[in-house]
Amino acid sequence: MKINANRPEMGRVGVWTWPLVTAPASHVRQAARAIEDMGYGALWFPESRGREAIALSAMLLAETSNIKVAPGIANIWARDANAAAGAAMALGEAWPGRFTLGLGVSHAPSVGARGHEYARPLARMQEYLDAMESAILVGPEPESPVPVVLAALGPRMLQLAAARTTGAHPYFVPVSHTVFAREVMGPDGYLAPEQAVVLETDPDRARALARGHMERYLLLDNYRNNLLRLGWTDSDLDGGGSDEVVDAVVAWGSAAAIGETIAAHHEAGADHVSIQVITESAGVPLPELEELARHLI
Repeated sequence: MKINANRPEMGRVGVWTWPLVTAPASHVRQAARAIEDMGYGALWFPESRGREAIALSAMLLAETSNIKVAPGIANIWARDANAAAGAAMALGEAWPGRFTLGLGVSHAPSVGARGHEYARPLARMQEYLDAMESAILVGPEPESPVPVVLAALGPRMLQLAAARTTGAHPYFVPVSHTVFAREVMGPDGYLAPEQAVVLETDPDRARALARGHMERYLLLDNYRNNLLRLGWTDSDLDGGGSDEVVDAVVAWGSAAAIGETIAAHHEAGADHVSIQVITESAGVPLPELEELARHLI
């Protein structure tokens, strides 16, 4: 399988949302159609608990007509490389040009819960990509190779993403990381960061929602170390994060203000930005996405 494929055509802005893996299927189908109608270019979703990434990708592709679908990310500990290559081939052939395979090493707690030892993540990803490239697959191939992007934060994984795959999908990152990632990857690698947003103009309420989102991520070494590498200190990251960290990682305010942060990512070198709307509700935030679409699309 070719893993350094052409850049995906996802548009400038997509949607990244947890409820796609946790909400009832009827709600997921309705939300996917609604988000497509709003004009967003791609649907992104995680794989750590909830629906399996390839099954959900097929559900979303079958329910929609044009929007692109990308796991952000498919956990490499959840399936072997041959299975991932076969899944990409099947989805790419069935829905030409609409599927991008996001791959990542996940985190020690998630990997441990699956019964694996989280060790040598960079080497593990290199071995996984080698195995995907050498996979012998039977069946019809896609019209064009399926793009592969890596969840990448640090310089070595970003370099691997640029050298071996289509590009990178950094998660839980400020605009300053997009600047860093583009410098590391060079001008050609596809760069598609996720950006958490809170559509709320009251600072106290916006930051409270943001901290509720950030607390669990700041306890994970990958994300914490990434922010330390960007110049913050441990004291900045404790207790849900200082105001400065919160304001950098989660864009909040009016739709126009959030649009400025999205524009800043693009100016820093992002090709595509997936927005994750943080609310108090557990469902797909369709009203907020619709309001933001009027400013971002």
